[in-house]
Amino acid sequence: MQWVPTLAVIVIGMLTVRPMGFSGWGLAVAALYTINSAALLARHLPEHRVPRHLALLWLTLGVVAAAALIGVSRSGPGYLFAFFLAGHIGYRLETRPALVLAGICSLLCGGVLYFGLGPGHDVLPWAVGLATGTPVLIGIVNRSQRRAVVAAIAAAESAERAARAEARTAVLTERSRIARDVHDVLAHSLAGINMQLELADALIDTGDLEKVREANDKAHGLVRESLKQAQWTVHALREDSLPLLESLAAMLESSGHHDVFTVTGTVREVPPPVTQNLLRIAQEALTNAARHAPGGDIAVELEFADSSVTLRIRNRPATRAVQAGVGSGMGLIGMRERVALLGGTVTAGPVTEGPDQGGWKVEAVIPG
Repeated sequence: MQWVPTLAVIVIGMLTVRPMGFSGWGLAVAALYTINSAALLARHLPEHRVPRHLALLWLTLGVVAAAALIGVSRSGPGYLFAFFLAGHIGYRLETRPALVLAGICSLLCGGVLYFGLGPGHDVLPWAVGLATGTPVLIGIVNRSQRRAVVAAIAAAESAERAARAEARTAVLTERSRIARDVHDVLAHSLAGINMQLELADALIDTGDLEKVREANDKAHGLVRESLKQAQWTVHALREDSLPLLESLAAMLESSGHHDVFTVTGTVREVPPPVTQNLLRIAQEALTNAARHAPGGDIAVELEFADSSVTLRIRNRPATRAVQAGVGSGMGLIGMRERVALLGGTVTAGPVTEGPDQGGWKVEAVIPG
């Protein structure tokens, strides 16, 4: 559709601009008509293929040729070339040079008609020539709209790239979360089950069936505990809301720890992410206590403050031989990652004084 007006002006000029021939005055008119047509056709060249200074040179030449065509032709709408070129000047050039060149176009075309230069000066009033530069305003408006569209498209593309980056970050974060949950459930549970089965294998050679049954029963108990932990993990991955107090109490009971859970402060509901991460931290601490301090007493305290929830887990020194192998080292890292995601803090280390001296303490403080 953009080519239609351009071709229409060229065809109308070819049919109506006179004289036009191959000698004398007609040759001059034909040459100016050709220059005007070429200048008008060049307006469809892509902007990135025409340097700015070359565009200014070509449009200036077109303006001069359009004014000359108005003067030398006796008939025909030669002024249309000037109108169309002025509109494209506003579209192609920046505002200041566009206004200057359009003003020159108006002065040249108006001057040719006002001073009666050429045989066609009596066909049009000089005011028509003076108005040839006014379409530059339309070109400027079109250029501004085009740039606004380009800017909007660029902003949309930038937003899309940012959304893709954000989605990728969310995927990586979720992968890290799932990795922590898998570690919490599988690494500890399978390590404990494997330990009991190896013990049972070793006891078979001694013929002590009672101890073999005991190790086998412990392995079965660990399997049942693993199933419960798997259920907790599924809840966490689905972001179901678990009751914090009931879940902690059930975890301690299933681990064989009775009457070790205390709650201080005003109990309230906390966001699901806080509940999920506190349960995981408790699970990690209890598993580590069972591995590194078997037989040691456990104390768990949940404190509700005005703007935070604190979980403290203490275990006393082991009362039985420690048979735990080397851990993966990911447990404490997982604790810190969980708490850091919620803007809290976690401390873990040996107890150096008090009745639990020689034991281990884990304390997690999470806003919420």
